[in-house]
Amino acid sequence: MFDLTDDQVLQLCKSHNFWTWSAQNKVDPIPVKTARGVYFWDTNGRRYLDLNSMVMNVNIGHGDERVIEAMTAQLHELPFAGPGMATKPRAMLCKLLAEICPPGLDKFLFTLGGADANENAIKLARGFTGKHKILARYRSYHGATFGAVAATGDPRRTVWEPGVMPGAVHFLDPYRYRSTMHRTVPDLPEEEFTRDYLNHLEEIIQYENPDTIAAIMIETVTGTNGVIIPPAGYLAGVRRLCDRYGILLICDEVMSGFGRTGKWFAVEHWDVVPDMITMAKGLTSGYAPLGAVAMKSEIANTYGDIPYQGGLTANGHPVCLAAAVATIQAIQQDRMLEKATRTGEVMNEMLAELASRHPSVGEARSIGLFGALELVTDRETRQPMAPYNGSSPEMVAFRKYLLDHGVFLYTHWNIALLLPPLIINIDELAEGIGVIDQALTITDKAVVRR
Repeated sequence: MFDLTDDQVLQLCKSHNFWTWSAQNKVDPIPVKTARGVYFWDTNGRRYLDLNSMVMNVNIGHGDERVIEAMTAQLHELPFAGPGMATKPRAMLCKLLAEICPPGLDKFLFTLGGADANENAIKLARGFTGKHKILARYRSYHGATFGAVAATGDPRRTVWEPGVMPGAVHFLDPYRYRSTMHRTVPDLPEEEFTRDYLNHLEEIIQYENPDTIAAIMIETVTGTNGVIIPPAGYLAGVRRLCDRYGILLICDEVMSGFGRTGKWFAVEHWDVVPDMITMAKGLTSGYAPLGAVAMKSEIANTYGDIPYQGGLTANGHPVCLAAAVATIQAIQQDRMLEKATRTGEVMNEMLAELASRHPSVGEARSIGLFGALELVTDRETRQPMAPYNGSSPEMVAFRKYLLDHGVFLYTHWNIALLLPPLIINIDELAEGIGVIDQALTITDKAVVRR
């Protein structure tokens, strides 16, 4: 293998790589060289505190030797086996997932990531029910492949229309801060708020004819579109609607799974058992590409005597499976679920304190180490700091300040997301919050003064 200078790495990447989610002429990538714990370093030696877990996936932190050693050992023993073969890492991961998934979800289809996990969940739902429609929420993101992006509700879907998978129907999120139904009654009791959004969903089900609906697919906690945490009773109500109308419930836990909310899966907070859970990201903490669909046995039994028409060459790659086994064991050994719960409580307090002092913070919300600051120019009207599906000079300057001061996080429209590795300690978290505190003075200047 030939060697490259740090300058050549950036030059060659900018010259030849086609960048996703980007206008090619505007890309300015961080030239990352190494990472350890909750930090990564660029080729100039600048250190960044990773408050986004890279792509919301490095849950156990960077450079965990247990995972690296497990992958290395697997490469020496068996670097590849076909998707139709039984292997030790496949058996081990199946055993571990059966132990940590909600009861009854004990069959697993392994994929390459979250998007094709959602694609396969859609196929399985259609095959099991004999129906074709998939209901999903408008502020959802389920992946970039054609089936997953059809289920996606946000504008990442519309740029590929027409041509995406037919049969996707969208409904409104129970988004308390921006409730479409309750703009004039912001103090509505939560029980009534939940009931209104369940009534809305049931009305959509009736309009679309439940005999045509295979599944409702939801992010248990909405991710990039704002960390929208379901109100009390909502998930249980969706489960009841699914049972009433013969519809499967698919929970997309690609972002919220594997300790992100302080539980293995976010659904556990509300004691709801879906028919399928899709997962990826934290499953291997980004050390290798892997996704999975956990399903109930009765769904898998649909294909007891007929073949399931689906699969890819690298499904169940043994090195990726070994990474997942080591990741789950690391989470267990270091009690990261408990740590994420405790540290998450502190992060919630820190975010609330920021909101109390900065008029540009309309709302702070979090569950575990899954948090968001919603930035506004006017708290009274809740005018967002950037428009829907857009940005603003203030949001650009806010993120630039963070990067210039060594803090990496993701901003989406008017929302700043905070998803640090589960191993982050209080001092490291305080370091990042301190920089955010300073960056918010930029957005505060755009606030309408009354």
